[in-house]
Amino acid sequence: MFVDQVELIISSGKGGDGIVHFRREKYVPRGGPDGGDGGKGGDVILEVVPTLNTLSSYRHHTRFTAQDGGNGKKQNMTGRSGDDLVIPVPPGTLVYDIESGSLLGDLIEPGQRLVVARGGRGGRGNTRFTTARNQAPKLAERGEPAEERRLRLELRLIADVGIVGVPNAGKSTLLAALTHAKPKIAPYPFTTLEPNLGVASLDEDTRLVLADIPGLIEGAHMGAGLGQSFLRHIQRTRVLIHLLDGLAQDPILDFAQINSELALFDPKLASKPQVVALNKIDLLEVRSRWEGIQVKLNQRGYDALAVSALSGENVQALLNNAAKLISQAPIPATLVALPVYRATEDPRDVSIMRIPQGWRISGKAIERAAGMTYWELDQSVRRFQRILQILGVEDQLRAAGVRAGDTVFISHYEFEWQD
Repeated sequence: MFVDQVELIISSGKGGDGIVHFRREKYVPRGGPDGGDGGKGGDVILEVVPTLNTLSSYRHHTRFTAQDGGNGKKQNMTGRSGDDLVIPVPPGTLVYDIESGSLLGDLIEPGQRLVVARGGRGGRGNTRFTTARNQAPKLAERGEPAEERRLRLELRLIADVGIVGVPNAGKSTLLAALTHAKPKIAPYPFTTLEPNLGVASLDEDTRLVLADIPGLIEGAHMGAGLGQSFLRHIQRTRVLIHLLDGLAQDPILDFAQINSELALFDPKLASKPQVVALNKIDLLEVRSRWEGIQVKLNQRGYDALAVSALSGENVQALLNNAAKLISQAPIPATLVALPVYRATEDPRDVSIMRIPQGWRISGKAIERAAGMTYWELDQSVRRFQRILQILGVEDQLRAAGVRAGDTVFISHYEFEWQD
């Protein structure tokens, strides 16, 4: 089954916990701290695999979690880093963050990678907190929490040539005639329910990838018929073969309607180079009306061809014309890979909100610090209090009107305010 849009829930690996430990050796009275750091959690990475052409693998498998980092150990041993989780995707995959709606990456080139969730860093062991004034610190950090996000993957097929037209124009038959593809072919509307790909060889060095786009009808840009689900695939193509049905009541009207739908969906599609061809010229009825249709197309600036996808008449000339336009067409902007995603928000930003139960403090840095604190260790709690002061949270709470005994919430932690 062809699937071109899925939603995934991905989570990176949590960082391993640093530990509090002291050397205890016979005849060594002052061994000192030797608690090791935790290992880094694994990243979640999307990687382009050129042999894939669908997202169907993720139709039911939608949750992915990378490996957590290992905890630190005594004798200053660092925990094992978690393995990265690599998720293979087909070329032409757009990656969106569902919560923000932002585009994170456009994956095109084979082997191209995009880190969509970074593993948490390992917490520091008590050895790292040794100072001249505190040579036996009972202080360590838990590993940084995992990063979880919801993604929408959208596939837009990458093809040199897209074959468009109304249902039953003969697009699948033309694809079969030009390539070794074997699409489903039958004499009823919407035979093609998913895009078909084929490779045509002009010579030993020149090959073109063609995509048979399912039939478009009026209102397709708003989702009518097969609609928007497949219009997006046309955006990736460099040249269009616009195939007209020679048996249609008014092929010129169909031609205008399809072009309108393309322009309404994406104005850039209106300027995409087109090779126009009237199909089914092997039928006497179509051959007799070809001259009049050709004149009307010439008046619109198109040097059209009459072809027969069934008998193969003029299909090679049609392919040669498409190849000529491709050699002259620039690479569309949609085929230029986006840089790897980088967060632009300041992690030190903190927001304070009054809620019925008390006060809610939100912010990436403060929530991460809370998650990395050993609450059972007094020195770790005091360190967290210093972080509150450094980030200005205490001053903001006082200015907002916090009182002794009020409840303060940070992530899923609950505190009682004491000034």
